[in-house]
Amino acid sequence: MKAVAVYPLSQDLRLIDVPEPHIDSDTGVKLAVLDVGICGTDREICAFEYGNPPPGSDYLIIGHECLAQVVEVGRRVQRVQVGDLVVPMVRRPCPHQHCRACVDGKQDFCFTGEFRERGIKDAHGFMTELIVEEERYLNPVPSSLREVAVLVEPLTIAEKALIQIWHLQERLPWGCPHRPGKSHGHCRRAVVLGAGPVGLLGAMAFRLHDFETIVYSREAKPNPKASIAEAIGATYVSAEEVAPGQLAQRFGAIDCVYEAAGASRIGFETMESLGANSVFVFTGVPGRKAPIEVDTDLWMRNLVLRNQIVLGTVNAGQDGFENAITDLGAFMDRWPDAVRALISGRHSLEASHDLLVGRASGIKRVLSVS
Repeated sequence: MKAVAVYPLSQDLRLIDVPEPHIDSDTGVKLAVLDVGICGTDREICAFEYGNPPPGSDYLIIGHECLAQVVEVGRRVQRVQVGDLVVPMVRRPCPHQHCRACVDGKQDFCFTGEFRERGIKDAHGFMTELIVEEERYLNPVPSSLREVAVLVEPLTIAEKALIQIWHLQERLPWGCPHRPGKSHGHCRRAVVLGAGPVGLLGAMAFRLHDFETIVYSREAKPNPKASIAEAIGATYVSAEEVAPGQLAQRFGAIDCVYEAAGASRIGFETMESLGANSVFVFTGVPGRKAPIEVDTDLWMRNLVLRNQIVLGTVNAGQDGFENAITDLGAFMDRWPDAVRALISGRHSLEASHDLLVGRASGIKRVLSVS
C-alpha cells in the first residue's frame, strides 16, 4: 500500500510502498484511512527540523490529523464496529510506571518526555491507506460529520486549552460580566492570534462559549480568513491596522489570549493587552530565529500585580478529543458554511510532495486517501 514518508538521514520525502498492516492483538482495530490533514508540523518534519522514525526504521510515515473507517476488529473490541468512523489520538504513553500521567491515561501531560507520537516521534503516522490501532486510542465520530471530521485533531488544541482555562479560572470570581449567574467565565473577551486552521477553530470554540472574540492576523481585509471569522460573529483585526500592544486600547482589557500564530514576538507584545486575572495560552512552536527584545520587567510586573497566567498546550488527551467531536457538531449546526470553508482543497496522496514542501496556500489542505 502507498504511504508518504520522510527519510531523515538522506533528507528525502517519498511516496513509498509498505506492507499492509495486520491486527496483532485482541483489542486491535484495522482502519481504512479516509482523510489526512496537512499542517505546519508536517511541513516542518518535511523540512527536517524534527521528526523521529520508529526504532529500527530509517523512515517515518508522517501525518497525524486523521479520519478513518473501521474495516476489521479484534475479538475483544467493544466500542467500535466495522463501518464506524473514528479519529485516532496522536500521543502514546511512555513506558515508565513512575509517570503518573501516562499510567492514568493522561499521556498529553507525560512527565518523562519519552512518549511516542504517531507521524511525529518514534511511531508511524496516518498518511497511508491502512493502519492498525488499539481501540483505546480511537474516538468514534458521527457519520453526519464525515465531510469535516478531519478537523477534529486540530480542534483538540483549542479544546485542551479551554479545559485548562476552566480549571484555572474557577478559582476566581470569573463569571460572565454581562449576564450574572452564567458560569465558567463565558461572555469574556478573547483574542485569537493567527487565522490558520488552529486559530479559526479556536475562534469557533470561543464563540461557541459566548466569548467576545477578536481574530488578530497579518493580512488586511478582505480575505477568506476574515470572512470566516466574521461569519461566526468574531471581529477580524489586521496587524497592518492595529499593533499587538494596542488591542486593549481598541477593545478593552483582554481576558484570554489564544496564540495560534507561532510568532513569539507578536505573542509577547500582545501580553501588554492582558487584563487582570487573565490567561495567555501558547500553542505555537516557533522555529529557531534571531533573538527578540522583550520587556521582561513589564511582563513580570503585570503577571504578579494582575494575577495573570501563561501556559502552553499541545497534543490533547481523550477529553479534548471528545469535546472536539461534540463542538464540531455544534459548529456545523451554527456555521456550516464557515466550517466547510476551512478545508481549502482535497488532494490525492500523489499530490503530497508539492503540498508538503511547496508554498503553503489556503487554510487546511486535506489528502483524501479512500
